[in-house]
Amino acid sequence: MQVRPVSVLTSLLFGAGICLGFAQSGAPIEGKNGITLPPPPVVRQQPVTDEYQSAASPVPVKVIDPYRWLEDAHSPETRAFIAEQNAYTAKYFAQVKTLPETKAQLAKLMRIDTMGVPIQRRGRFFFPRRFAGDNQHSIYMRIGLHGKDRLLIDGNSLSADGNTSADIMSINEDGTVMAYGIRIGGADEVAVHFLDVSTRKDLYEPLPSARYYGLELSPDGKGVYYSRFFPHEGARVFYHAFGTPIDSDAMIFGREYKGEKLGEIDSVGIDLTENGHWLLLDIAHGVPAKREDILIKDLRAPNSSILPLVYGIDNRFSALADGDTFYVRTDYRAPNGRVLQAELGKSPADWKTIIPEGNDVLEQANIVGHKFFVLRLHDVKSELTVYTLEGKQTGRIEFPGIGASSTVYGQASDRDGFYFFESLVMPSTTFHYDTKTGVSDVFYKQRIPFDSSQYEIHQVFYRSKDGTRVPMFIAGRKGLKRDGTERLLMTGYGGFEVSETPDWNPEYAWWMQKGGWFALPNLRGGNEYGEAWHQAGMFARKQNVFDDWFAAAEYLIRNKYTSPAHFAIRGRSNGGLLMGASMTQRPELFGAIWCGYPLLDMLRYQRFELGPLWTTEYGSAANPNDFPYIYKYSPYQNVRQGTAYPAIFFFTGDSDTRVDPLHARKMTALMQQASSSGRPILLHYSVKGGHSAGISQTQLIDDYADEMSFLWEETGTQ
Repeated sequence: MQVRPVSVLTSLLFGAGICLGFAQSGAPIEGKNGITLPPPPVVRQQPVTDEYQSAASPVPVKVIDPYRWLEDAHSPETRAFIAEQNAYTAKYFAQVKTLPETKAQLAKLMRIDTMGVPIQRRGRFFFPRRFAGDNQHSIYMRIGLHGKDRLLIDGNSLSADGNTSADIMSINEDGTVMAYGIRIGGADEVAVHFLDVSTRKDLYEPLPSARYYGLELSPDGKGVYYSRFFPHEGARVFYHAFGTPIDSDAMIFGREYKGEKLGEIDSVGIDLTENGHWLLLDIAHGVPAKREDILIKDLRAPNSSILPLVYGIDNRFSALADGDTFYVRTDYRAPNGRVLQAELGKSPADWKTIIPEGNDVLEQANIVGHKFFVLRLHDVKSELTVYTLEGKQTGRIEFPGIGASSTVYGQASDRDGFYFFESLVMPSTTFHYDTKTGVSDVFYKQRIPFDSSQYEIHQVFYRSKDGTRVPMFIAGRKGLKRDGTERLLMTGYGGFEVSETPDWNPEYAWWMQKGGWFALPNLRGGNEYGEAWHQAGMFARKQNVFDDWFAAAEYLIRNKYTSPAHFAIRGRSNGGLLMGASMTQRPELFGAIWCGYPLLDMLRYQRFELGPLWTTEYGSAANPNDFPYIYKYSPYQNVRQGTAYPAIFFFTGDSDTRVDPLHARKMTALMQQASSSGRPILLHYSVKGGHSAGISQTQLIDDYADEMSFLWEETGTQ
């Protein structure tokens, strides 16, 4: 691998802890529409050789990593690299003449009044709400369904830069105390505060900033149960008595159960039944979990043991309760999912089936008004059905066309339920559902300057490389021509059981308003067709996900929706891995790529942040059986010198505490050094942003404008 030298003076200055801009060499970079850049910054290579063992051969495989030093986020040299890359990216956007217009157009779509789905507690309705001029959601409460909104937490006063947010975490049953989380930037971690709803004053000491898997206020009002993640240890469940030191919190679950040790990949969610009788512990082994256990603790007896509702079966179980009666949604002996009535002390094999498995995957289920509301996907289109607690179907909620819905939210005893519906061409609307009359009415509708009547969405099916039939949604302005000259934006994910439904998104709406097509293929690895569809994109079958994606691109090109020069793609997180595979396996298919918060060095991902949890999806290169297939597709190890790569925009930030930003740093350096196309390869590295939501609306509009402007510019005709 060619090494691009850095000056001796620069090396000495870095060694002394002094930051200095990188030298530049090579040919200028040519963007579209007259945008030119100097060659990218020269980044020092310091090759490190690792040896990996493959089950296929006794001879270790040697793998060279030229930018291992960029894994250290805090070193002066890495910080200098980040500053230089951000400055280089700024030179590009300083030449994008349409950027101010794009920002203004996105602001119209995004600076709108919004309101979240309400949470009801004895006639009090709690919800997040953001007005058009706000940077953050605030938390409100109203008494009665149509009462006056009362501000509880002003999300816009939490920080000067608007990058601190508040979220509802738990509300006690009489609606007098609310636990809320404060998040800085886009980090996963939150600090937990407790609010007296009547006085709007904080109670007690907050819980420290951490990654919490669940939190429930105790029924007696004296404390809080919470599940907290500890790096290299896993989740632990504690009880915190208000007014006592946090260090003295009693751990009630976490290290082992029935002789089985719980480790870093085991997460423990907690829930509380509406009647306050039972604390539920949901143990998920890995992300996503092949196995989920449910344990329960009777809170009416303080010294009661933790009992297994279901334990040790390699299937997923999710608990629901109506009073002291438990139900579970499960894929046990039902890959598409079903609902059973659980009985403590009996095997799931003996439990009564309430809602049997059907041909369509059961996505969500909830009990509201003592009725089941079951959300299924029929060819990835939402269907919402109503059942009695005995399993008799009594109704169905109809939707206005192709789109995505939630289940009905609420508690078992609530008369009022809420659900939302949206689509690629229809902004989200929240509906109120009266569980006694079965009547739905609009509770809150977003007012967005997007004329849905001018756009259309349809679904197609295409064949992947191995012949698998894969669905895809395509949307655009009515009458948009198909001669291969139009721009098209495609996004995808393909993993972790995530179903990619046709949700509303302001970026995609902007793209369609500009006159481009939008496409969403439903790749294997998701849950669109149940666990079999998910498993077809896991471990050694991960290449199926990429093949589904490439087949979607070929279908769109073959049917003249677009052509490679006008083809833009985007993806984040596991979707960022998809982008990495796109640029390294089929760069000729695409004109521009946005790669956000990505996983790219798959030989080392499991060493950082939450990486160990994902070994149940990808495997680990430390395992000789897994190494060969991971090495074959890992984007960072498959960059080829002198390849004409498309325009690429990497996007990450210091506050990403889920996927380590090292992936984007290393891949940017490697791609800039290897590409022969002369197209821009840029890195946006935020010191505020991260994987989770929480950055300000102003920052989000700026970020979206950069992303959309880049993809639009780099797929143009000039």
